[in-house]
Amino acid sequence: MHPHRKPADSTEVFPSEFLRESPTLAALDSPRIEYGAISDRGLHRETNEDNYSIVRRTRRREVLCSSVQPRAGELQDDHAYVLVVADGMGGTNCGELASELVLRFGWELAGGQSSWLMRAEPEMWPRVKEGLHRFGEQIQQKLLEHSAQHPETNGMGTTWTCMYTLGWDAILAHVGDSRAYLFRQGELRRLTTDHTLAEQLLRIGHPAEDAVRYRSVLTNAFGCGNESVSIESDHLLLEPGDRLMLCSDGLYDMVSDAAIATALAEQPNPQAAAELLRDLALAGGGRDNVTVLVVDFHNP
Repeated sequence: MHPHRKPADSTEVFPSEFLRESPTLAALDSPRIEYGAISDRGLHRETNEDNYSIVRRTRRREVLCSSVQPRAGELQDDHAYVLVVADGMGGTNCGELASELVLRFGWELAGGQSSWLMRAEPEMWPRVKEGLHRFGEQIQQKLLEHSAQHPETNGMGTTWTCMYTLGWDAILAHVGDSRAYLFRQGELRRLTTDHTLAEQLLRIGHPAEDAVRYRSVLTNAFGCGNESVSIESDHLLLEPGDRLMLCSDGLYDMVSDAAIATALAEQPNPQAAAELLRDLALAGGGRDNVTVLVVDFHNP
């Protein structure tokens, strides 16, 4: 059995209290965003196969000529943010290429959309999930086409963990074992499921000491010669003071969740927090590339 060909199980990753229920929060002005990011090849790898990006999308409307004048605030600019961490695999240089291409293909496909998702409403969610699935399949097809044209890259693959935030709404799209976390009021909560053989074994009751041997065996990834990919997706409503963190496994394999939570609590500046987490991963052994994105959401 090829471990990459088995799709990840569909799971509900958000507790119900995170779902959109509060019209008061939904009506708040868009949050003020602060962010920090760091990526390091670690202490034992010759190259860094991780890649990341933070992108802001803006929709601006300007009345050039009209018999009706807009009221104050009626045509405000809308901003959305796209946060991505990708951890590549596949041998010399190919892992770095795979994680780079999944970002570039994502930008290309998103830029070609006829309409942008700039506001989230509950009734839109089924259509959003369907759109995320199509988006993932298009990225997968482009990676397969690239490998067909460049046989030396056959077998390359990458994880992809993405948070798309629109105001106080956040939409998760996830493939592989990079992770997204929410740090809220001093509590750290993991938002993603690892798409690994170890995770699947744990779910069916295998002892943790046996399953841990397979924690690096991905069951779902972009590339890897797979014909399709499974996109884990969900939605949550952010609150003022929330902090999102995305990371590659080079962080959480070296640093416990408790230590991650302590670092996020101690460092109010997101760039300083990202750098502190990188330092903790290196101090813990730095066996892999480590990438950390930290994004804070404040009252405007």
